This record gives sequence, structure tokens and C-alpha cells, in this order.
Amino acid sequence: MYAGIVDWPWWAYVLTTLALTHVTIAAVTIFLHRHQAHRALDLHPLVAHFFRLWLWLSTGMVTKEWAAIHRKHHAKCETAEDPHSPQVFGINRVLWGGVFLYVKEARNGDTLQRYGRGTPDDWLENHLYSPWHKLGIVIMLAIDVAIFGVFPGVLIWLVQMLWIPFWAAGVINGLGHFWGYRNFNSPDASTNLFPWGILIGGEELHNNHHTFATSARLSNRWYEFDVGWLYIRILAALRLAHIKKVAPRPRLGTLRPVVDFDTLQAVIANRYDVLSRYAKSLKQVYREELDRLQDGNRFKGLKRWLAADAGAVPQEMRGRLESLLGESRALETAYAMRQELAAVWARSNASREQLLQALQDWCERAENSGVRQLQELSMRLRSYALA
Repeated sequence: MYAGIVDWPWWAYVLTTLALTHVTIAAVTIFLHRHQAHRALDLHPLVAHFFRLWLWLSTGMVTKEWAAIHRKHHAKCETAEDPHSPQVFGINRVLWGGVFLYVKEARNGDTLQRYGRGTPDDWLENHLYSPWHKLGIVIMLAIDVAIFGVFPGVLIWLVQMLWIPFWAAGVINGLGHFWGYRNFNSPDASTNLFPWGILIGGEELHNNHHTFATSARLSNRWYEFDVGWLYIRILAALRLAHIKKVAPRPRLGTLRPVVDFDTLQAVIANRYDVLSRYAKSLKQVYREELDRLQDGNRFKGLKRWLAADAGAVPQEMRGRLESLLGESRALETAYAMRQELAAVWARSNASREQLLQALQDWCERAENSGVRQLQELSMRLRSYALA
């Protein structure tokens, strides 16, 4: 049996496999996801062509198909038209069979035409990468066998072929909308799987991504790490990438006596941070009120639903939530005013003057509510400044 060019100990083959699959992950998150699907950065043609070649060899995926399916996922998230939502198809089907959902959607010509615009349309794409997309993985098999030998080479190749279908199509598209923690109350079920995004290139921070879809940086909190962002910064330093957009980070200025137009603009720009802070304040009020209420233990398990949009609260929880709000004036006030605050920037037909008046009224009522957390939030809102 052919032994290959190299003869290494087993651990060297394992490290090599991890290195090769990590290059594939980097190509997916930097090129396909952030560059092609969301236009968060521009790449130098040499870098872009390297990623295209590597993805052709290691995945056989077509750029237009991947970008189109992902854009449709964002446009139709958690609905019946979402190509791979675990809220629709169930977690097991997406986690273990997400790649088959991808293949099915890739055959949808309407999806490719509507969402696939702006992807590569050059000679290489039209004459090699797209029509001969399966040829690349066959060439990769030959390369792996030639270098590592028949048995190690085939094993390494199989891991390469399964890496993206499992980690991207399964784990991110499945668990990333089913289990984990949320920094932001985005209008979907997206979650962050782990604060340190290394194994899957930073894609673990999926809730951050769905909140700021066009951001080249997926990390948002000080304790979060996005290795894909590290690579992008290195490419930018070498003038091989141009970062177009990153998620805004709130800037606090001097406390204004009253909300003005600049404050309004800063609050709307940082609305997800506002709602994230509000969620923490609601949880503080919840804990204090549970300690104050007689037999407050009967209301345990409702904390997460206080910061959710009213329509997102499960039917079986609504009765308990209404009972809790009926027994706590502070919680009832804080809960109602959360919905009112979110409605400020949801009023797409309102003029700037109407939005300003609504936010001024909200701050005045918050400061006169007698609820400490609302008073502190109002002061924070009046401190938001434009970056």
C-alpha cells in the first residue's frame, strides 16, 4: 500500500488535519460569510482567489449558492421560508442533516437569482469553480493520498469533507439558533454558543452576528474573542483587506438635561445595547420583587420572558407572567415601559420631531416612576453620544 511522501507519528497527522480544516473555516468565515454574503470587508484579489481555490478543493461549495442561501436565511429568519431554521425543521434535522437542507435550497433557482447578486462572475467561476465544483474535492483527495499515503490521506480527506457540513451547516445553523447565551434581543432565536470563537472561526458568536449582520467583527463583549476578526486585522495591516463596517460600540458623553436630536440618533444607533441594558435592569427588579412578594417562588422561571417581546412569550408562560405583573407595580411599570421604549425606533413613519418627543416623554416618565432602575436607565439614555 502506498505510504505517501511523509511518514509522521499519529499526532502530527492530527495537527495537520486541524490546520487544514482551520484554513477552510477561515475561508468560510472571512471570504464566504463576511466578504461575500454581507460585504463587511473588501479583500485583495490575491486573497480572495486563494480562498476561492481552497474552498473549491476542500468543500466543493459554489460561492453564489452559499451567499444566496445565507442572505435568504437572514431575510426570512425563523420563518417557513428560512432554508435551515431549527425553529421550523427541528434541532435534530438541522444539526445532523443541515447539509441536505443546504443542497435542497441550492437547487432553488429563485433563491439564487434573488439573493445571489454580486458574487464572482469571472471566467474561473463560470468555467471551473461552478460547473466543475465536485472536481475540486477529487483533486484534494489525490493530493492528500499523495502526501500522506492511502490510509492517512483518505482519513484526512474525509475529515475535511465533513468539517463544514457538521460545524457550519449543523452546529452554527442548528445550535446557533437553539442553545446558548444572548447578548442582544435580536428578533430571531440566534444565540452565542461560546464566548471564544476559535474552532469555528468566530462563528460561535452567532447572536452578535445576527444583531449586527454587516459587521466584520463578531465579538462584542470584552471577554469575547473572534479569531476571524484577528485574521482580518492582520490582512488589513498588510493592506490585503479593507474593513468597511463593524458593530457600533456605545459612547457615553456628558449627561444632557434633556434628550436632543443627537441623543436620539445615538440611542437609535445603539438600540440593541439599550435593550441589553434594559434586560439587566428588569432582572434586577425581578429579583428584588421576588424577595418582597409573599411566596415569590411561584414566579420563578419567568426572568427570561420579562425582556422578551410580548409576542415571543410562550402561551403557557403568559398567564404566570400576567399574574406576576399584577402583583408588582414596579415590574408592571418596567415591563410596560420596555415595550414602549422599543416602539420608539419601530415607528418607521414617524418624523424626527415625533420620535424626539416620544423619547423625551419616556425619559420623563421613567424618572418619575419611582423605580430606581428606570431612573438610572433614563440618565444613561441622556448620556448616549454619537461616535
